[in-house]
Amino acid sequence: MIRSLRMAALAASVSLMAVAGGLAQAETKPFTYNDLIELDRVSSLKVDPTGRFAVMAVRATDLEKNKGVTSLWIKDLSNPALKEWRLPISDKGASSPAWSADGKSIFYLSGGQIYMTDAKGTERTQITKLPIGIDSFKVSPDGKGFVVSMAITEGCAGEEIACTLRADEAQKAKKSSGVIYDKLFVRHWDSWFDFKRNHLFYVGLNGGGAATFATPLTDGFDGDVPSKPFGDEGEYEIAPNGRTVYFSARVAGKTEPWSTNFDVWQVDMQYPQDVAQKPELLRATTPHNLTPENEAWDAEPRVSPDGKTLAYKAMKRPKFEADRYWIYLKDIATGKVTPLAHDWDRSPDSLTWSKDGKALYAVAADVGKTRLFRIDVETGKVTPLTKDGHIAGFDFTPQGAVFLKDSLAAPAQLFLQGRDRSALIDATAKPVTEFNKARLDLRPRGQYEQFSFKGWNDDTVYGYMVKPADFDPNKKYPLAFLIHGGPQGSFSDAWSYRWNAQTYAGAGFVAVMIDFHASTGYGQAFTDAVSEHWGDRPLEDLQKGYAAILAKYPFIDKDRACALGASYGGYMVNWIASQWKGPWKCLVNHDGLFDTRSMGYGTEELWFTEYENGGDVYNHTANYDKFNPALHAKDWSVPMLVIHSDLDFRVMPEQGISTFTALQRQGIKSKFLRFPDENHWVLKPQNSLLWHQTVTDWLKENTAEAK
Repeated sequence: MIRSLRMAALAASVSLMAVAGGLAQAETKPFTYNDLIELDRVSSLKVDPTGRFAVMAVRATDLEKNKGVTSLWIKDLSNPALKEWRLPISDKGASSPAWSADGKSIFYLSGGQIYMTDAKGTERTQITKLPIGIDSFKVSPDGKGFVVSMAITEGCAGEEIACTLRADEAQKAKKSSGVIYDKLFVRHWDSWFDFKRNHLFYVGLNGGGAATFATPLTDGFDGDVPSKPFGDEGEYEIAPNGRTVYFSARVAGKTEPWSTNFDVWQVDMQYPQDVAQKPELLRATTPHNLTPENEAWDAEPRVSPDGKTLAYKAMKRPKFEADRYWIYLKDIATGKVTPLAHDWDRSPDSLTWSKDGKALYAVAADVGKTRLFRIDVETGKVTPLTKDGHIAGFDFTPQGAVFLKDSLAAPAQLFLQGRDRSALIDATAKPVTEFNKARLDLRPRGQYEQFSFKGWNDDTVYGYMVKPADFDPNKKYPLAFLIHGGPQGSFSDAWSYRWNAQTYAGAGFVAVMIDFHASTGYGQAFTDAVSEHWGDRPLEDLQKGYAAILAKYPFIDKDRACALGASYGGYMVNWIASQWKGPWKCLVNHDGLFDTRSMGYGTEELWFTEYENGGDVYNHTANYDKFNPALHAKDWSVPMLVIHSDLDFRVMPEQGISTFTALQRQGIKSKFLRFPDENHWVLKPQNSLLWHQTVTDWLKENTAEAK
């Protein structure tokens, strides 16, 4: 790892006990984007089988080296008063923690290989030594091995690893830089297609030295397992018997960019008696498609504790990535499929079986929150278990309910409910970790509240208002009007490390975020309302919401307001630049669409733009032009900051350049911030600092009170 524990903590997060004394001498002042960049980011909660220890991945920030630094931390749940501790093995790199089946060891990734340690974390043992790096893994419930994913060269069926290594060497020896493609994708998210696919392998625990052999489970499969660009171990599952693997994947073929036809697949491992001594004798069956009848998205297979039932999520509409996920239960022995809780109009982000197999736990967006629900398998009854905030991980142990939770007010902490069996587990739970506490105690943040109003179609629309951190009811404050992306998304009651309302509150702005029609967590009809209506229904919600907040919050200065958005939010900024420019002193457009028609030709995931516009751009041009900002750029006049990155292949860089060109050519006050090394998001710490500084300066410059 790039630094020792003390150096990493000092330079990166400045939130731990080692620096609490120094912070105590610091001045108390409102939370800013500088604080945001330096916060520790807690994720990957895993509780050992006994329920005593929780392990978490904590990403600190090394500003000097302009990168994140991930460590593993332990909390003893049996003694909540004992402070959490960092595992010393993290100095050499540690991420993706997972407990062994017996709960005595922690497996984790470091340098593309699996290592092992214990709850003390003083010693590490290398478990795999494969010639290709491991990207993700899961521990087999029987304790005999792992399922791992690795990137394999296409056309290497039969000898995947050896063939991939030869292909890599051949690529290095090439003197020409030319690349020939005969199908899409040619590029995806932020990288050009390298003719490699993510595939699954089984690696056995041999009890001796590091494992050097892996058995292919998806040999020759034409697709990525897990999916690209964001898939992980959540897309595959190992049955309790340790011999059957389920995964979700899409056959690539030549339709991959306009298909959302993911299916749930099954592959079985055939064990010879002496597999521990001769792992090369282990074989896998050909993957079998369990959901061929559904041409929409089937995802997240989860096997019940008794191994008899497979739960999974499924959409119903092909090519629509924002469709509702419905829950199904499949009897593994008979193949019978039964719907579960189909009258619950929410789309679960994740599914987890209860330990007794009587319920499924689901995390889902719900009216501006991300809550945990319990779904009874027998009756389908859905019971909410949390009230507010954003649930980022959970487990149920003898110590009580354990969960990671964040909100608009603060980043994630670990909470322990204890033995209070109230219906809402977060009603009495207290945080048992102190990540970032030393810094946050010195950084007041704005109070926030949820509000509602009547929007398009007379539907109730919700939003959040965050007051300035130094709020004085006798003053008026400028407005930062934030517009979320997606468009099927939500800012919600959650902490963000990109668009964070508290950074605007700390800069002296009222931050307002409206979940217009399109937003998730309000029922599927509410989400569906945006398709083929990008420029009218959401705009009506934003306009009515703006009027509602001016009437409700007299401390907002309507003469000092700016609108900001990214992706679809950036599109909306370009759209309101001609359709609703009256209220705004300035606009900020990050990675936003300028020309919906050229977006249909140039973006990579075509299913998105084609569904949203009622078909492909060749045969439905009028649909693409109906709400096309490019056709109205002649009516622009409001100052705009444009931000775009070279590696954004979702909304291509030309969209941002075209926006800036239209502004400059018409003599409209404007700036363009370009990142050559970022994608649709700005991820590098120093780049993020520049992004926030540039945006904040632009807002202040254009909303400054006349002297």
